[in-house]
Amino acid sequence: MSDFRSAADKAASNARQRLETPVGSRWFRIQFDVEAVGRIGETFARFLGTGRYLAMQTVFVIVWVLLNIFAYTVRWDPYPFILLNLAFSTQAAYAAPLILLAQNRQENRDRVALEEDRVRAAQTKADTEFLARELAALRIAIGEVTTRDYLRRELDELRALLIERTANSGENVKLSGGSGKRSGSGKSRRADQEL
Repeated sequence: MSDFRSAADKAASNARQRLETPVGSRWFRIQFDVEAVGRIGETFARFLGTGRYLAMQTVFVIVWVLLNIFAYTVRWDPYPFILLNLAFSTQAAYAAPLILLAQNRQENRDRVALEEDRVRAAQTKADTEFLARELAALRIAIGEVTTRDYLRRELDELRALLIERTANSGENVKLSGGSGKRSGSGKSRRADQEL
């Protein structure tokens, strides 16, 4: 009975999943590379913004108008120049979205560059703060290091203390009635002389 129930549950689960999964569109869709279209749009938008394009368009319009005014046999667009206006409208209809596409792509590149700059600035700040802490720790450590003058003063004080004690112990030996010779007195004299 449990095998039958688990098989029925699996079948219901599969049916539910199949029914809940959306089916792709049945319409024919043209597939194209978004990056390729973006690059072509940027190239076209850059060309529209050049002086060369403006000069070419100016020459084209002048030739169009002159041919349609003075050429009696080949007038394809008489005076109100409706066809020329249609050509300009078509050009504007395509140029504006291409320019906007190029601006959006540039904005995306700028956003990525700005984010990279922020990350780089944060890393630089963290590195600078770390180096400042390390430098402060080194300054503190150097402040605790014994300097040459301090070491000389301490050695001079120890030498004076040693000489004083040696002199005191020599007087104690003389006062005790000894001959003044101690065992190892040569070593202590050499130590006094070296100091």
